[in-house]
Amino acid sequence: MNKIALEGVVVQRAECRPAVSESYMKLKRIQIEESSKPVRLSQQLEKAVTNNYKPVANHAYNLEYERKKKEEGKRARADKQQVLDMLFSAFEKHQYYNIKDLVDITKQPVIYLKEILRDIGIYNVKGTHKNTWELKPEYRHYQGEEKTDD
Repeated sequence: MNKIALEGVVVQRAECRPAVSESYMKLKRIQIEESSKPVRLSQQLEKAVTNNYKPVANHAYNLEYERKKKEEGKRARADKQQVLDMLFSAFEKHQYYNIKDLVDITKQPVIYLKEILRDIGIYNVKGTHKNTWELKPEYRHYQGEEKTDD
């Protein structure tokens, strides 16, 4: 069925009435039927849907994570000097680190690591290096030069 379209600019207002004919009535009937059709239809199934997923007690990725965690074991506190050496060597590579990366590098408990970092580092709260640690200015020339009092 071809649709009729009008193009142009409205210059005067006009009221139009369709010529009541058989074709117009047929068009309106089709429009009404289309609009009254439900958007969703219910359907009766012959047999039950059987492709349901069965529950799994523990997923493979959880098991893998647990296994990895067990291998690492609990993070034991190392000697403070050892941790300082690891931190200084890390800060020689990059100026800024977030706590997560430092925990991965040193394999130390977060609380213990933060205690040490408070002594030697500055925590950036805002700016481009937000939520990262950097060494205090007096430690920035790294281990080779120990701090001397003048």
